Amino acid sequence: MSKLDSQTPGGPIESMWDDHKFHMKLVNPANKRKHNIIVVGTGLAGASAAAALGEMGYNVKAFCVHESPRRAHSVAAQGGINAAKNYKNDGDSVNRLFYDTIKGGDFRAREANVYRLAQVSANIIDHCVAQGVPLAREYGGLLSNRSFGGAQVSRTFYARGQTGQQLLIGAYQAMMRQVDKKQVTLFTRREMLDLVLVNGQAKGIVVRNLLTGAIESYEADAVVMATGGYSNVFFLSTNAMACAVTAAWKAHKRGAFFANPCYTQIHPTCIPVAGDMQSKLTLMSESLRNDGRVWVPKMQGDKRHPSQIPENERDYYLERVYPSFGNLAPRDVSSRQAKYRVDEGRGVGPSGVAVYLDFKDAINRLGKAAISEKYGNLFEMYEKITGENPYEMPMRIYPAPHYTMGGLWVDYNLMSTIPGLFVLGEANFSDHGANRLGASALMQGLADGYFVIPYTIGNYLANHKTEKISTTHDSFKEAENRAKSEISKLMAVKGSRTVDSFHKELGRIMWEYCGMSRNKDGLAKALQQIPKLKEQFWNDVKVPGDANYVNPELEKAGRVADFLELGELMCHDALERQESCGGHFRDEFQTPDGEAKRDDENFCHVAAWEWNGEGKKQTRHKEELKFENIKLAQRSYK
Repeated sequence: MSKLDSQTPGGPIESMWDDHKFHMKLVNPANKRKHNIIVVGTGLAGASAAAALGEMGYNVKAFCVHESPRRAHSVAAQGGINAAKNYKNDGDSVNRLFYDTIKGGDFRAREANVYRLAQVSANIIDHCVAQGVPLAREYGGLLSNRSFGGAQVSRTFYARGQTGQQLLIGAYQAMMRQVDKKQVTLFTRREMLDLVLVNGQAKGIVVRNLLTGAIESYEADAVVMATGGYSNVFFLSTNAMACAVTAAWKAHKRGAFFANPCYTQIHPTCIPVAGDMQSKLTLMSESLRNDGRVWVPKMQGDKRHPSQIPENERDYYLERVYPSFGNLAPRDVSSRQAKYRVDEGRGVGPSGVAVYLDFKDAINRLGKAAISEKYGNLFEMYEKITGENPYEMPMRIYPAPHYTMGGLWVDYNLMSTIPGLFVLGEANFSDHGANRLGASALMQGLADGYFVIPYTIGNYLANHKTEKISTTHDSFKEAENRAKSEISKLMAVKGSRTVDSFHKELGRIMWEYCGMSRNKDGLAKALQQIPKLKEQFWNDVKVPGDANYVNPELEKAGRVADFLELGELMCHDALERQESCGGHFRDEFQTPDGEAKRDDENFCHVAAWEWNGEGKKQTRHKEELKFENIKLAQRSYK
């Protein structure tokens, strides 16, 4: 097995990043103008990277699958962004944020990357305030904080329930300033279909113009991918329908290792499934658990109206099981506890597959106006979707696929196993281990884009003589032909089943056997069913329309083809990891009270998978994880 070199610098972790920055090679301002950089994805990580690199003088080409970068799924993040500012004087620090993040990820993340994330978190807030991002403030004008799951301090900055949207507008404005200055060229409605390598280095991409159907090639000295996560492999998830794994998967097929694909996060605070016709699920912010109390009836099958169930017949189970953290227990453990209650027959609502999130006590304590000021837009959204008023009746929630901690493997410099291919935000695996704490996604995306990649990409360019490559190079022609060949193959099937029908079937298999819990027998079933479904897909999928024009069905078909391959790898990864950790919960490996049971002796490592070609088994590589600053311990929130 090859050794994965994380490129982690030596020395004390507290000074590691600063020392590393000092010893990096630099690109002088005149030479920056000679370098072209491609950024794929314009969510928080991509837009901030494009803005920062453009500001530094690089020539940036930014690619966006939507008609506007403001449509990126980062807008859907509601609750907040973490930073170790200690504004509440409640004991927060860089070390505590570092500890909470490592512990929250169940000791399956690289210490050096997580410490750097905690270090730069405070800079993000200052930067965003300077941009004019309207973060919430206290009466006296100071920035406000609230609590989030997995922490006992208040370190989450927010803009009501629109934090992701406001932060994205800040990054978007910064990027568009560079567009106006001609440092960034923005390409909208383009989907990356392949990565181009020349002499083993990332030198460009092939995209499909979603308006014309044209296959286009673009060259660069380095490629930055910030294309988000892959929860849509489950079909029903909190992700927008355009969220896909395609860009990352094509890079994987060119040689970028895919790390920890089985690490998927189930969010405990989602509006429950309402019927077979849904295409996605709606997230209710974790911030609601600051004031909402989660409960189910103590009695099985109790279908009374919640107002008719007295206090002594309610089980506030998170407060009971995790008294130290209560309703702010982390996402993975909160989700499993909800599942246990439903499995016991104590679920609520018409389906019985839900639990209550109740604001009655908070409204009595603080008043309706105060709750409305904090969460009003979230309450409105819930009422529009369900027809129920959460001021008068408890919300019904249930866990749903949300974020993915797995992604392309990157080293300390955020470079993948392909030289010149850098991966940022949710598209990489690096900072969250086996479970992401709430309000850490926005933190990582902006840290990677504003404060890490500007240094590390310069070091790469300064250390590599970049031969200028034209899109007429044979490598570009080969990549274009691969993309065209797959499109032609999809269009030629002319089967009888819709793309959505295959996607839904894959989603059911993944949720049933590789969802909130997994076991050997179920994963074995999934690994029998997914290859058969993949074969049916390539023999019977129906893709109507024209490949040379706007064709959403063709777009979906390409994405589902990649999800079928990814789903198989996720199940292999989950089967190989014979332990429970964070969001990866194997039924066979749990403590007597139903908590995750790690196996540090055999699985304290990152699993990074190498593509070996179509139909061939992938190779599993290991990056051993060393914990020198935080002691490995059984995770407890009790």
